Amino acid sequence: METVVLVTMVILMIGVAMRWIHVLNARDDARIEAYRFTDPLPRPPGLPDDTGRRAHHTGADR
Repeated sequence: METVVLVTMVILMIGVAMRWIHVLNARDDARIEAYRFTDPLPRPPGLPDDTGRRAHHTGADR
């Protein structure tokens, strides 16, 4: 009987945790969607087109 109660409680806690994570993700998604990002800064003259870190590695295409 104790094993059934323990298994039931574990399953219930997993369900509660899954629901909590879902609610937090939905809230964060709504907050991120509502945030207005600024326009990107203009590229300074003389910089190459790709200034990412991968562009500087010799084996970046692997």
